[in-house]
Formats: sequence, C-alpha cells, structure tokens
Amino acid sequence: MRHDFDRIVDRRNTLSLKWDHCEQCFGIEDVIPMWVADMDFEAPPAVAEALRSRAAHPIYGYASTPDSFWQAAIDWLDRRHGWKVERKWLARSPGVVPALSLCVNAFTEPGDGVVVQPPVYYPFFWAVENNGRRLVRNPLAAGAGGRYVMDLAGLESKLDERTRLLILCSPHNPVGRVWTAAELEALGEVCERRDLLVLADEIHMDLALRGHRHVPFASLSEKLAARTITCIAPSQTFNVAGLATSLVVASNPKLLSRYERQLRASGLGIASLFGNVGLEAAYRHGAEWLDDLLEYLEGNVNLVERFLAERLPMLRFVRPEGTYLALIDCRSLGMDQGALDDFFLRSARVYFDSGSMFGRETEGFERINLGCPRATLLEALERIARAIESLQDRPGDPAPAAGRG
Repeated sequence: MRHDFDRIVDRRNTLSLKWDHCEQCFGIEDVIPMWVADMDFEAPPAVAEALRSRAAHPIYGYASTPDSFWQAAIDWLDRRHGWKVERKWLARSPGVVPALSLCVNAFTEPGDGVVVQPPVYYPFFWAVENNGRRLVRNPLAAGAGGRYVMDLAGLESKLDERTRLLILCSPHNPVGRVWTAAELEALGEVCERRDLLVLADEIHMDLALRGHRHVPFASLSEKLAARTITCIAPSQTFNVAGLATSLVVASNPKLLSRYERQLRASGLGIASLFGNVGLEAAYRHGAEWLDDLLEYLEGNVNLVERFLAERLPMLRFVRPEGTYLALIDCRSLGMDQGALDDFFLRSARVYFDSGSMFGRETEGFERINLGCPRATLLEALERIARAIESLQDRPGDPAPAAGRG
C-alpha cells in the first residue's frame, strides 16, 4: 500500500470536535471516539501541500473561484463515476448539511411533505422539521439476510398532493447500502409517476466498498436528472470536512436557479479560500490515495465482522457496502438506548453515535466509525469485549443472549 493508514496522529487539543468532545461535554478522558463522520487519517499529501502553499501567503482575504475549481469536479465525476456534468449545472455550498436546508426551502413551501427513509442521517430530519415542513417517514425494510431495502409500496401509500420532495441518501448512512441501478430506477419510476423532486445526498459517493459501485441518481436518465438536485463534496472522501466546501449539481436550469436564489438570500454564497484550494487538489490528485483508503477500510470492515463473530456473537454487525460507517445491533444486551449509550461511554470508554439519532427503527443500535488506524479500532473492540464480559461476571445479572434471529 502506497499510503500509511496505520499511522496514529494525536488529534487531542487540536480543536477537533471528534476527539475533544467527550472530555469537554462529559468530563471523561481516555475515550476512543467512534462517532462523527470524521476519519483519523491524514488528508492526501497533495491536499496538505496545496493548503500549506496557499497558507504561506500571509493574506487570507475573500476568495474568487477559478475555472479550474469547477473543472476539477467535472473531471472527477467523469473519471470516477462515468457521470458527465457540465459547468452550467454546478453551484457551491458551505457544506452538504446547509445545502439540504437550502434545497428544502427552495423547492417546498411551509406545510409541504418531504419524504425521508429512516434510519437515516439525522440532519435530514432537521432540514425538514426546522424549516416548517412536514416529515413523511418511509422506513427502509429488512430484506433477505437483514439487508436493508427501500419500501416503494409503502412510499406510494404515504404520498399526498402536498408531498413535494424526497431526500435520498446514496450511499445510505447509516445502513451502508450502495443502491443498485435497478433499485434507483424503481425509485425513479415512483418519483416520476407522483411528480416528486429528488434531493440526492451523495456525499459518500466515492466510498463504495469492494464488489459495489455507486450510481449517481441523476445519471440514470435525462428525465430523472430534470427532477434531481444532487449534493456532493470531497469532505468525507478525503477527510477535509473542516474546509466547508461542497457542490450542488442540477442539470435543470430552473432548479439550479431556485437553489442559487436561496443561497444568495441566505448569505452563504461566498467561497472558502482554503475550501477552493482543497477541493481542487483532492479531485485532481487524490485518486491513488483514495484507492488505498478503500482497501484499508475493507480490512477494517473485515476485522469488525470477524471480531464480533468470534468474541461478541451477541452483537450483530450490519456489514456496510459503502461509507466508513456501520451499525451494530446491541439489542441483545437488554438495555434501553440511554443505558446502552452510557454503558459504552463509561464502562467501555468508547463513544458511538446513538442508534436512536437515526430514527426509532435503530433504537438499541450504535453507529460505529471505522475510519481509523487498525490499532485504534482493535483497542476499541477489546474495550467493548472487556466491558461486556464484566457484565456477564456480575452476580445476579443475566448474561446477554448469544444472538438475535
């Protein structure tokens, strides 16, 4: 492997939300944070060098955006995903989460219905409810072998004349599905028939794991592209979320114009100086680094799957097809969500994202972040194993069940 993902970098006291949160909020030291979608790997060398080079100039004023910024994204989408995007389809955003709210406000009115498919990334709920729209929940269904699928029959039954928009998470966070072209086409048929716009959050598009391929929803057909707004960013792929730069793609000029009006009205259209530099460097020079990252993440997924099967069979690992995030079903421990979260934090000293954050469908689950050096991941798993073993050793406490059906 050409890049060293085993290297451990101390991130404490670096204004890292991920690493400093537990001590600041809970007063607990020596916690391994495996929560927020932020990897513990150094960004690609070309990105770090580009940022250092620009930082060497001591004036950091307002930034213009060169044509090369847009072309880097266009070229990346073509090379990596076979998606041919034109410059006139692109606009910027300070991040995908802000873009979600901007789009909800641009394309719906207060009281309109917006579909989400939980368990799903929790800012989807915020983007709908905090902006006075009506949340239409269409939960994913458990298919063969517990693999999550979209419930399209359920979706049709929940739509009414004021349901305007569906937010698609692709690849899906937190269940880790990389939707197939056939699944997306079936969803597209419903959206065309019921005249739904699609807001596609594809921030994890570059992180499909072995045997899986991400298909941009808007690449399926011109008809679907005309009703789709896609959000992308280098942030999750290259671990540069702090640069606060993302893109919105819409081939329909009316949709893009409405989005850009909302962007300007919100005062968020100014470019990030270092975001511009980082995005261009990542998309131009990050492919080799990404290939190595995907191989390393595959190894981390395999490690967790083996460890739980051998040492903690009472926990069920939902193996991801993409992203570096995954669900662990902990319901056999017999704890409610609050007790479960507290147990992992205080007894195991491992901090997860609570399953209930993603919807009631994953109460009793935890979301684990696998984007860390293997030694860190193994230490976290050992801590969890020791904590669960201590539960089993307590007099009068029932032992966790061996597994779930």
